[in-house]
Order: sequence, then structure tokens, then C-alpha cells
Amino acid sequence: MRRVALAGFFTFVLWLVCVPWAGAQVLRVGSYEGIPGQYQSIQAAVAAATPYDWILLGPGDYKTTSTSSVTGSGEVYPAGVLIATPDLTLRGMNRDTVIVDGTKPGTPPCSSAPANQNYGPSTAGGPGGLNGVMVWKADDVSVENMTACNFLAGAGGNAGTEGGTGSSYISGNEFWWNGGYDSATVGGWGFDGSYLTATSTFYDSSSAQTEASAAEYGIFSSDWSGGTWDNVYASNFNDSGLYIGACQQICDQTVDHAWAEYNALGYSGSNSGGSLVVENSQFDNNEDGFDTNSQNGDNPPPQDGACPSNGFSPITHTHSCWVFMDNDVHDNNNPNVPTAGEAAAGPVGTGMSISGGRDDTVMDNTFANNGAWGNIVVPYPDMGGPCTGGQPNNVILGPGSCLYDEYGDAIIDNTYENDGFFGNPTNGDFDQVNLNNEPTNCFSGNTVAGGGSLSPDAAVLESSYPQCNGSTVPPNLNAVFLDQSACDSQIALIAGAGVPCVLTDNYPRTTAVVMHPLPANLPTMPDVCAGVPANPWCSGQVTAVKSCVASARTRVGLALALRESFVSVAVKVGGGRTVTHRAHGRKTRVSVDLGSRRGRRLRVHFVERIKVGRHREKITFTRIYRRC
Repeated sequence: MRRVALAGFFTFVLWLVCVPWAGAQVLRVGSYEGIPGQYQSIQAAVAAATPYDWILLGPGDYKTTSTSSVTGSGEVYPAGVLIATPDLTLRGMNRDTVIVDGTKPGTPPCSSAPANQNYGPSTAGGPGGLNGVMVWKADDVSVENMTACNFLAGAGGNAGTEGGTGSSYISGNEFWWNGGYDSATVGGWGFDGSYLTATSTFYDSSSAQTEASAAEYGIFSSDWSGGTWDNVYASNFNDSGLYIGACQQICDQTVDHAWAEYNALGYSGSNSGGSLVVENSQFDNNEDGFDTNSQNGDNPPPQDGACPSNGFSPITHTHSCWVFMDNDVHDNNNPNVPTAGEAAAGPVGTGMSISGGRDDTVMDNTFANNGAWGNIVVPYPDMGGPCTGGQPNNVILGPGSCLYDEYGDAIIDNTYENDGFFGNPTNGDFDQVNLNNEPTNCFSGNTVAGGGSLSPDAAVLESSYPQCNGSTVPPNLNAVFLDQSACDSQIALIAGAGVPCVLTDNYPRTTAVVMHPLPANLPTMPDVCAGVPANPWCSGQVTAVKSCVASARTRVGLALALRESFVSVAVKVGGGRTVTHRAHGRKTRVSVDLGSRRGRRLRVHFVERIKVGRHREKITFTRIYRRC
């Protein structure tokens, strides 16, 4: 994130030289350790903020009492918290106890009771659903250290329409960096999401519209370039816990230390390529642990991990910049998760699927206890136009189809342990099928924990395709594996035909959707005041002033945030005496004597006594000055 050059609450100015007031405000919502903030509503603080400001959230259950919406591409995006100002930081003071909550006011936090759910604004097609914290085309916004829950998708899976306009409502996302969903254009640049928890406790499978009771995505980025998710967790979503889509070959995003479980897909990434790194993360207890794919939707396709401008990755030292590495993908055998739409076709028991993805690298990961396959590389069958980057009217899929074949993917140096234990034909460590003449995928250096042998199909791939050299190879139809993957996914391979399962096939099927509680002890931000300008919740910062001061006597400008006002300012230079200045309003200047000794470095201690509403608070900080 960019930072204003004169960050903080003050800037020094030379005697009689007038310099505009500068510095970032800290707007505080709720209370923290008995100290009240200036706001009770997150949205009110967001509305008051300007670029480079900080918004801190005290512990509390922040219900959605009003909805903010934006419109784009003929769609409406309702949100409990809408951020459209760039360069903001929204930070909770505790990950577990700062909750942005989609349930109704007056109900327990993240309640699972049907009567306590907030289904969003009413539309002609039913409830429109809600999003939680949504960043709308605002660059370099950080959202940190909080939990969001129970923001549901609405009628028919985002098919609710606005009365009289026919606009679809797109909702059901807990945290969303939205660069212009469905626009096929990148409209947002840069973000940070860290120490975030996204979950839902509610799903009503008995409802005629089960989608209306489901949360779709936990942490979501669409039509966006540049950003990092670090130390994030997502569970109980009917599409995916984490999603990065529609960023073409300029994604430039990193997912680090993430954990996704109990979702239809732990991660999903449609049409997201170029530089994208997923590392040091865990995907477990999902139906399908991780899926990246090409498709007609969240356009433009395809998903292509090739480096932009034919560059080289500093990680792979190849032309593949999409990298999945150092991850733990295990026990993804769970059919009893919320599922909907295309995500429901994720093959249960699969650690990772590359579906129509190209030029992706999967390296140095562990795949363990995934009952069908550790990972698979398969085409993605779709329908309709414009079929950009795909094969229209495939002879197998039939008229109107759009086939995205996969190619150029590298599966290298991974470790497999007890994958394929369902025992169906081809179940094992990894497998592939491709239907056209395409550049080869490659498989090398993969091993089985404990020194065992790779499963038969995996061993053949290792010996047959050891290098991704760009050479075109004939189709690898692998008919038995193709049938098994379709049976597992419960999809028909041929138009008008049934799912190709036989009586001996054994894949888990849904018996009852189970919503799981959050795990204990998810880490909160270790230093919640790091980088924050001094304020009543975060005091005591010590900062060196970069520029030297020419004059012995210096005037220091001080400014407070909105809804704060000065009472007095006490200043102590080095070990000298404390001088107290009366002050009022949001801005003041105080005189500081730095002495005549050039090159001298002095610590100047400030104590601001302020009023916040009817309360009096104190802010302390230290600045280190140097005489020129």
C-alpha cells in the first residue's frame, strides 16, 4: 500500500513558514479498552475518511443496519460496508472479536437460527442478498484483522432483480475487492487482506431456494490486479473459500498462509493468470481442495499462467508465472458441504484440479489422504459464446459447446501420501486427460512419502512427459480416467447422455450438509498498532523526522482526526522540563527549542490531551529531530 509522504498526526514547519496541514486521520469505531471512538458505525467512518486515513474497529458485533449499493455491468452489488475511497486501511483491533455480521440486529453474533438471517434488500425475484465488506474500484485498500460472517447470496444464487430495472443482485461474499464484476476489464489495483476470517453458520437445505440461504465466497477478488492475502481463513461456502478471478494475465496477486476448509472448493480461480502465487497454505476437508479453471464466465477466458510479455518467473525460471508451491493439501473428501452451480461439480476426494488451465506450475507441495486423486489436469467443458480461447462446438460435447483444453502445466517435485484410497479405477496420485493436439503438460520429480511407488497412471505420465518444452503432443484421451472424473463430478460427457458411472464405482455423495464452527486460536495480528499514527488507542510511537531542521526554534503543526479537539499539548525536549500549551480545535502549533548545536539529535516527547465527544483522552508520541 502507498503511504502519504507526511504520514502521522503532525508535520514540523520552520518558524513563520506556512505549510498546509498534512497527515492521516485515525477514525475509530466502537470502543477499545474502555476508550471510546468517534463513531459507532463502520460505514459512517468510511464515509468520513479520505485517502491514506486509518479506520480502527474496536471489539464488537457490527450488524448490518443499512445497505450501500453500487451498480455496474447491469448488476447491483449491495454491501454492509462499502469502501470506494482509495488508500484506506480498515483494521480490527482483534481478529476474533471484531465481527462484521450479516445477521439481523439484536441477534447473537453469527447466529445460525433461520429467523435471524438478513437476506438483503427485497427484489422482484426475491431477496437480493448482501455482501460484507466490499471494496469498489478503490486502489490500495487494506482490510485487516477481523471476522465476517453470514452474508448470504439471495434468491436463486444472485438472480434476484431490482424492481423495474431487471438488474441482477450479486451478493453472498464476505470480503470482496470488486474491480468491476462481469465487466471483463481490470478496474482495481493493489490491496492487502490479512488476518481475515470468513465463514457462515447458516444453510437451509430444506428450503425451495437453498441458494438464498448460502454464503457463496469467503474472500474474493475480481477484475483486480495486484494484492496480497496473508493469514486468512475461510469455511462453509457453497462455491469457494477463496476466489481470484477475471484478472486475465495481470493478476499479480499472492496468497500466503491461507487456510480453507469445509467448502465446495477451498480455492477457485476462473480466468486468473500471469503472476499469481499461492504458497504456504492449507486446503483440507473441502469437496475439492483447490481448483483453477478457464470458463465462459467471469470473463475474459482463458486461465493462462504464462508470464506477461513472454517473461521469466524468478520462482520457476520458466515462462510460467502462476505458481502453487509449498502447500499442504489433504483430506479433501467431504461431500457434505454447501454446493451450488458449477462448483458442485468439483470432484470429491480431489486435492487439486487444473480444469482447462494453461501454463501453471504446481511444485513442492504435499498431497495427502485425498481419496480420489492428489491432483488432476483436465479439460473444462462449457457451453455458449463467445468461447474466447476455447474450442467451440466440440465434436464430443456437441453444438453450442465450448471446450477449454489444458496444456503447458507442470506438476513437479510434489510429495504424495495415501491418495486414491477410494479404490476406483485410475484413483491415485495424479492423472490427466486432454482432447486436442496441444503443448505438453509435464510431470517430474514427484515422489511418494516413505519411498513407495507412484500410482500406475502417475508413473506413466512421469515417464512419458518429463519436460514442458512447448512441443505439441497428440491427445491423451485416457478414457477410463475421463469416465471416472466425470462420474465423481456427476457430469455427463456427451450431450444428452447420462453420468458415466457403473455399479462398482464408489465416490461419496451428499447425505446432509454440515456447517462447522471456527477453529480455536486463529492468530490475530501480532502488533495491532504497527504503522498506525498516534491516537488514543495506539500511543507511544517513536518516529524519526527524515529532514533535518535548520532553525533552533521550530514550530510543530499538530492535527487531530474528525470529532476530536485539543485541550492542551505538553512538550518535553530531551531531558528538559515539560512545557504545556493550551490548545483548541482540531489543529494547533507549538514551539519547540532544539538548541543551537548542529548535527544534534533530540527526542521530543508530546502528550496531547483531547476531547472525544464528552470524554477526555490522551495521546502520546515521540519524534526524533536532527539539527542541520
